[in-house]
Amino acid sequence: MNQCFRNFFHFALLIAPFLWTDIACSDTFPTKPLRLVVPYGPGGVGDLSARIVAQKMSETLSQPIVIDNRPGAGLIPGTDFLAKSEPDGYTLGIVGNGQTLGNTLFRNLPFDITKDFTHVSTIGFFDIAIVVNSSSNINSVQDLINLANRNPGQLNAGSINIGSTQNLAAELFKSTVKADFTIIPFKSSGEVISAVIGKNIDFGVEILTPLLGPLKGNSLKPIVLMGRKRFPALPNVPTMSESGFPGFEASSWNGISASARTPKDVIEKLNKAVLYALNNNEVRVKLLDLGIEPKGSSSEEMKDLISSDVKKWKVIIENAKIEKQ
Repeated sequence: MNQCFRNFFHFALLIAPFLWTDIACSDTFPTKPLRLVVPYGPGGVGDLSARIVAQKMSETLSQPIVIDNRPGAGLIPGTDFLAKSEPDGYTLGIVGNGQTLGNTLFRNLPFDITKDFTHVSTIGFFDIAIVVNSSSNINSVQDLINLANRNPGQLNAGSINIGSTQNLAAELFKSTVKADFTIIPFKSSGEVISAVIGKNIDFGVEILTPLLGPLKGNSLKPIVLMGRKRFPALPNVPTMSESGFPGFEASSWNGISASARTPKDVIEKLNKAVLYALNNNEVRVKLLDLGIEPKGSSSEEMKDLISSDVKKWKVIIENAKIEKQ
């Protein structure tokens, strides 16, 4: 045995226990409870959707998943905690289009949404609708455009805070249809809805979840959906693409991610658990009742979605001249 071979043999013996430990850990993952960091407060639609999916995931993983709410401005505290967590798959977090907006809206973020995470899967998409008062003569997107063109600068649209997905969806709609109207920001979805019902504004741009009650009660009328396809609970409401604006899409969405460098086989096991949950009929019904379209993805598909969202919303934010915070 020559000296070179002896050196290699001794090195292999030294590292073998560590290699075996890594393989064993990957094969047996998970061996303890997992944490799911939710960058929203408890009780909201983002929190509820995370809990619904996590509960079903735990059946596949044979371990409980503990929800860790870490709300804060711009989703920064919870997302930063996730970025700095151990890359072992035991700490997961909710990541979505809110963080892709923040990539442009905030200065000096402590993390990079495109680099500091390994993504597991999307969970669901939160469609955005344009709604009017149920007594309004506006019955379609074209009606709205015609009215705006006849009364330039006179129509008012409501959305929540400047820089929110709803607010930017209104900006995207405005630039796409080339209509002249004013977008008024409100503090909450409830205020937007009340303003539309009270005829204080001409139309509202909001995610479906808070709209479903007023729509069922016929105090609001849906004009169009901004997502990829029609929503099951509103089968007669067309999408923007169906209304003459092909390729238009604006929706909020959430997914599950881990910190960067989490082992690929661990991510694959987590991905299977998410897809198992989203294919469960009970989970799907619960999400649809919240106004959420259940939709999983591969790790790469979620990564690509984040990259495309960052580019898309950057243009809209800059065109709307929204100042960085």
